Amino acid sequence: MNNTTHSVKAKDIDRKWHIIDADSRPLGRVATEVAQLLKGKHKPTYSTHLDCGDFVIVLNTDKIILTGNKLNQKMYRHHSGFIGGMKETVAKDFMAKKSDKALELAVKGMLPKNSLGRDMFKKLNAYKGSEHDNQAQKPEIWNF
Repeated sequence: MNNTTHSVKAKDIDRKWHIIDADSRPLGRVATEVAQLLKGKHKPTYSTHLDCGDFVIVLNTDKIILTGNKLNQKMYRHHSGFIGGMKETVAKDFMAKKSDKALELAVKGMLPKNSLGRDMFKKLNAYKGSEHDNQAQKPEIWNF
C-alpha cells in the first residue's frame, strides 16, 4: 500500500480557458467565481503554494448589477500620492465608465496579496461587450 501524498508539480499543471457571461449577475457573485477559477480551487490538483488556476474571460461587464442601494452609496477611491489627492467616484458613474475595472478590483481583492496573486490576476480578461479576442484559445463556457 502506497501512503505517499501526491504533490503536483508546476510542469504538470493543465490550464484551460473559460468564458463567464456576467449579464444580469451581481458583481460579487461573478467575482468570487472568477477568483476560484483563477486560483484553481475547482481542480482536484489544487495546491496553495502553486498557481494552478485557469485563464478566465468575462464578457458583458457593462451589464453587471449591484444589489441593494450600492449603486448610489458605494464609493470607489484612489489616491494620487500628493496632498489632497484622494479621488472618489460613486459606483453608478464608475460602472458606467469602467465596469471592467470594477470587476477587476473585486477579483483582485479576493486573490492572495503576494507574487502568486499577481500571477493569478494576469490570467483574467474582462470585456465590456460580448466580443473577445481569445477565440484561438478555444475557451469553454463556464456555467455557475
